[in-house]
Amino acid sequence: MSHLEPTPADRLGRHPRMRHVANWVNLSTVLGLGVAMAGGARIRRGPQLLYLAERYRWRFPNGSAFTVGDVVITRHDIGKLTANRPTLLQHEERHSRQWMACLGLPFIPLYLLSMGWSWLRTGDRAARCFFERDAGLATGGYADVPPRPLGPALVKLAREVTRLRTAPSGVRP
Repeated sequence: MSHLEPTPADRLGRHPRMRHVANWVNLSTVLGLGVAMAGGARIRRGPQLLYLAERYRWRFPNGSAFTVGDVVITRHDIGKLTANRPTLLQHEERHSRQWMACLGLPFIPLYLLSMGWSWLRTGDRAARCFFERDAGLATGGYADVPPRPLGPALVKLAREVTRLRTAPSGVRP
């Protein structure tokens, strides 16, 4: 049996089932399937009650794979991707549990805030992002970047905001 095949019902634990039902109820899996279909992905059932959506055509969001509800979406062939990164589905399944814990759609602003905090602290969007750390930086292919002093990062951010606000209308650097 391939690691990408659906997990037989008799080998599923209670937690994947609870996550799966919760993500249908909170509509995050519905959103994930909609995003995958809109991006032209080919969708199939995968392990642990996940859906695998391959060959997604849109360039946003950035990353080799991302998860919305119980839907793992990638621009690549999932078999080749997991051959190079065997822990990827473990990482993405953890994100599906986070969608459940956040009760669905609140995951999006919480993730974006956490990603912004990570960028501010490290210059990297994932290294100090709570959700990426919780899912396992290494299993997701991310590096653990040490924090940088907050003061200079805030000054740099303030300068950039000021520069953008004072640029002539219609002219953006």
